[in-house]
Amino acid sequence: MQEFDHIQSLWQSHSVEVKISSEEMLVQAKKEVNGVRTRSLLNILGMLLSFTAIAALLVFFPFNSWTTLAGLGVIIVSIAVYTIILYLDYRIIARNDFTEHPNAFLSNLKIYQLNKFNLYNRLYWIYAIALSFGFILYFYEMLDNMEVWIQISIVAFTIFWMFLCATILRKAYMKREKERIDLLIEKFERISEQFKEQ
Repeated sequence: MQEFDHIQSLWQSHSVEVKISSEEMLVQAKKEVNGVRTRSLLNILGMLLSFTAIAALLVFFPFNSWTTLAGLGVIIVSIAVYTIILYLDYRIIARNDFTEHPNAFLSNLKIYQLNKFNLYNRLYWIYAIALSFGFILYFYEMLDNMEVWIQISIVAFTIFWMFLCATILRKAYMKREKERIDLLIEKFERISEQFKEQ
């Protein structure tokens, strides 16, 4: 047993330093940065599609109640504001070329990470409350024309979906995004250190 402990202590004390050139690390970082940028663009595109679909609903369908129009208006404004925030965050990481200015990109990446944290913690709840309020106003006229069991089903599904998005899906997305950005920040810090050594 003492031999095993001795071997284990030798193994733990032995550290292998893996040196990756800054060029190789930049190639890896480029793939990850492009992935972050692509996901950000896809989020913006999804929000724009939602905005367009709801605006089309507002324009092309006649509604009798002012509550329906107000509800759709609240939803459209919420989506527009959230889309603008997503676009401003996207511009932070798309602003400069990280291969030419890794230190500037690193500081922008840290700002982007902080903005994402604020977006999915504080601002998300404002967005969710505004959407919920908009749906309540929208459903006021829509549900009045339906049978009771359909009304209950739609309201229950909407509450379930909002709860699912606000808890499980949001937290899973935040965790994945934080891990990706943390890894990217770590790589750019190592790249910056390697440039200092050269």
